[in-house]
Amino acid sequence: MMLARGLRKSLAFGRPNSAAVVLNVNPSINIIKSQYINIIEIDYSKHRHTSTLSNNKPRLNAVIVGAGPSGFYTAKYLSSAFSKLVTTTGDDCPSTESSFQFSGIDIDIVERLPTPYGLVRYGVAPDHPEVKNVENDFASVVESHSVAVSVASTDENESDLPSCTMSYFGNVDVGRDISLQQLTSFYDIVVLAYGCQSDRDLGIPGLELNGVLSARQFVNWYNGHPDYGYIGNTVKRCLWPHGKPDGMGVVSKAHVVVIGNGNVALDCARVLVKGKQGLESTDTPSSVLDVLGGGVEKVTVAGRRGHVQGAFTIKELRELTKLKNEGSDASFRVRNDELDMGLTESSLEELKAASGRPKKRIDALLREAASVDTVSDDAAKSIDLRLLVNPLRVESSQEDSKHVGQVVFERTKLEGEPGKQRATGTGETENIPADLVITSVGYKGESLDGMDRTMFDNQRGVIANNHGKVAGDNNIFATGWIKRGPSGIIGTNITDAKDTVASVMKYITDKHNGIESRASGSLCGRSRLSNHLDSVGVETVAWNQFQQIDEVERDRNRLRNDTQPREKILFIEEMLACLK
Repeated sequence: MMLARGLRKSLAFGRPNSAAVVLNVNPSINIIKSQYINIIEIDYSKHRHTSTLSNNKPRLNAVIVGAGPSGFYTAKYLSSAFSKLVTTTGDDCPSTESSFQFSGIDIDIVERLPTPYGLVRYGVAPDHPEVKNVENDFASVVESHSVAVSVASTDENESDLPSCTMSYFGNVDVGRDISLQQLTSFYDIVVLAYGCQSDRDLGIPGLELNGVLSARQFVNWYNGHPDYGYIGNTVKRCLWPHGKPDGMGVVSKAHVVVIGNGNVALDCARVLVKGKQGLESTDTPSSVLDVLGGGVEKVTVAGRRGHVQGAFTIKELRELTKLKNEGSDASFRVRNDELDMGLTESSLEELKAASGRPKKRIDALLREAASVDTVSDDAAKSIDLRLLVNPLRVESSQEDSKHVGQVVFERTKLEGEPGKQRATGTGETENIPADLVITSVGYKGESLDGMDRTMFDNQRGVIANNHGKVAGDNNIFATGWIKRGPSGIIGTNITDAKDTVASVMKYITDKHNGIESRASGSLCGRSRLSNHLDSVGVETVAWNQFQQIDEVERDRNRLRNDTQPREKILFIEEMLACLK
């Protein structure tokens, strides 16, 4: 048998027993029918002991749990590192690393949802399409390591596999459909990249009231996450307590308070004031736009520290200053007195430090915004950035004791050395009305069912690890937020993934004999996973099947206008119904 030349980048593996699909082979041939060339998948049950890449050396099996940025970057750099090591230790290129006994690696990416991309799809703000473009890079990671085999040739000498193959298993919930213990027995390497799936506790009274949401819930809802459709009813009741009137441009009279001074908090505020008109050309689901209507009249973003310590970046702040001129009819307000209060001697030292340049730019931008005359501003909507105010409690409304009515804040002041300043209370309080409260104080990771308690740091909400190697005598690694905590941008996962991959490669070269003995019989990890999921009745989604979902979402008949990139499918059942 011979590798089908020119097809390697065209085919994404499905499950081992599923029919292969070839896409975009060349502009004139969109589909290769079985009567012309029979495309089949490779028998992975023979990989472990019969691969002919290098003197029948075994192939390694790795699984990555989570198809977000950290998972894809780990797959990319693991395949690259492994390929280099295979090349430098092959028979034609002797190496001092002669102990390396593997001819290739098969990487499987397992994702709880049918769709990949994690926070890129469900976390990045819909009006940041340039950030979402990284999905194309992630897709190429899978597609460039996919293989098609043609039965047109029976030359057994040409049946070699590449140094890395890759497969996608969507709609698989680790902990429910398969246990972590099973994965560690099926695979030589297990990398956990499932991110943070809960929220840090703000720890104040009143969070149980109706109308209090976490930013994670709100962001997942406006991005069309299948698990968070119910949030729409809460938001609708808060923004339109007497029913939503007809008309796209009708502005809600609600007052929303967002607690937190990071980029996610600013994203929430911006989406709320932009409303339907400002988000029509994005991938925001139409059902979400119907709830947002013409946007919200007033949003207050409040944080306990000063602007020098704020976690936001200048890009997100600058977007708020441009809302009115770009057609959203919303002003951005910040108080000069709060900027002044935040410029303590320690804050000035922080600005002078080598790392202070971005903060200097933020200070200049906010000073300029504070100088704008907001008294005569006739904008229909506004975002107020409040600094040095700490939430003490959320109180109910006078009309409904079970619904939020206001947030009580305490004025704070900064104390301490540069880089170590703390916001301490002054005793002065302020009540800010609220019809909806969104807490944006950070995400938090959770352990998987069956995970040994020594593996997880409950206080930090991360897996206990050393450069990605999970604590204990195991074959488990971690990467991304579940490794380091919810910090950084998408690109931060590149350095993080490389760090984890370095630990994986050290483990492979140090422990290769132990890895080889971990193998079970003649079945590789991919086959064992597939067989198990079949036995428990899980309907998995292969990469080519996800592409079918993607195609339906991009169908022009679903789109509300020519500029909308996709109309997301909001229910898993509907996603699965797209599969052929």
